[in-house]
Amino acid sequence: MAVSGSKENGGRLPEVVIIGAGFGGLSAARALAGLPLRVTVIDRRNYHLFQPLLYQVATAGLSPAQIAAPIRRILRGQKNTRSVMDRVVGIDRDRRVVTTETQTFAFDYLIVATGARHNYYGNDQWEETAPGLKKIDDATSIRRRVLLAFEQAENATSDEEVQRLLTFVVVGGGPTGVEMAGAIAELARKALAEDFRRIDPGTARVILVEAGPRLLPTFSEPSSLAARKQLEALGVEVMAGVAVAALDAGVIKLADGSTIESNCAVWSAGVMASPAARWLNSNRDAAGRVLVSGNLTLPDDPRIYVVGDTASLVDARSVAVPGVAPAAKQMGRYAARSIVRHIHTQPPLPPFRYRNYGNLATLGRKAAVAEFGPLRLSGFPAWLLWSLIHIYFLIGHRNRLGVILDWVWAYATYDRGARLITGSSE
Repeated sequence: MAVSGSKENGGRLPEVVIIGAGFGGLSAARALAGLPLRVTVIDRRNYHLFQPLLYQVATAGLSPAQIAAPIRRILRGQKNTRSVMDRVVGIDRDRRVVTTETQTFAFDYLIVATGARHNYYGNDQWEETAPGLKKIDDATSIRRRVLLAFEQAENATSDEEVQRLLTFVVVGGGPTGVEMAGAIAELARKALAEDFRRIDPGTARVILVEAGPRLLPTFSEPSSLAARKQLEALGVEVMAGVAVAALDAGVIKLADGSTIESNCAVWSAGVMASPAARWLNSNRDAAGRVLVSGNLTLPDDPRIYVVGDTASLVDARSVAVPGVAPAAKQMGRYAARSIVRHIHTQPPLPPFRYRNYGNLATLGRKAAVAEFGPLRLSGFPAWLLWSLIHIYFLIGHRNRLGVILDWVWAYATYDRGARLITGSSE
């Protein structure tokens, strides 16, 4: 579809600024490829991250480069698009500019796709004790904590110290939490089983704490039960219906009064939006997400779109759009198509409708749950399907091939080749 400079723009090409190169922002940018528009993609990092596999970096299954790709490489074939590595600090809606730490960018249309961050529900001091998992730095830091715990246990001088060091706590029973707990259990019982002489890694405790009554609350109850059984078969201790009351160095206090001694906890109990609502001076929900209209724009500004985890929307079918990668991709493509229609003064698109193609969560080797409408799978068939889908959605043939080879090797040998302790000494 051809797009020409409008009289409103003085005959120049329309400027589209996209903040964030995650699933939503990148999908929008790709949908605008080849059109006579000036597209600017701003991200504070130089890479696009495939977050669904980030937990595998945290548990030494994959290296960071296998699940990330440079933004410039992804967009280098789009001559109408430039990539800017910078940190956004504000948006001036009246002047139509985005301000970063070093410069400003004028826009005719804006797509905000800044994602989400960890939500500690007012207890931000807990992050030091229980880091979350949203970026590569998080994953490598958690990997360091997990692997260092085994090394320290090997040198421990008492059984009590070994037990404390080999107790791992995952807070939150959503997809990230169950995947993380299962991966740590497999790492301890299989990959590290013969690597130590003084300790038995298989005696490690992996505890999954979920405040709600069951795991995977967005899945059906049968799938949730199947996930719990598969995790328990891996040796994971599931504590459902109990919330965390406090997190201190070495001690996790639960709402029922019990405590868990552990030096290694991981947070996956909730997310909150980026500061986008503050930048836009817009209405937001309890998690800080921007309240958008049915066509993903601000209710009072049809040229500013908010997509992905940053947006709060109940769609045209009264479905609350979840903060997952498929939804972000669909929203990004919708925003791009809507902008082109607006430029052409064509009738707007129908209100956004999220198409849920299914839910997937892996729990370990040959263990997973999958739901596609009325179809429910668990165990090896679900695990195989999960693997194929995630490989398909990875960016770049090199990444796909690398992940396939690593997974095949790990399946055959139980080995994990990314068991590197990096970073500064604690």
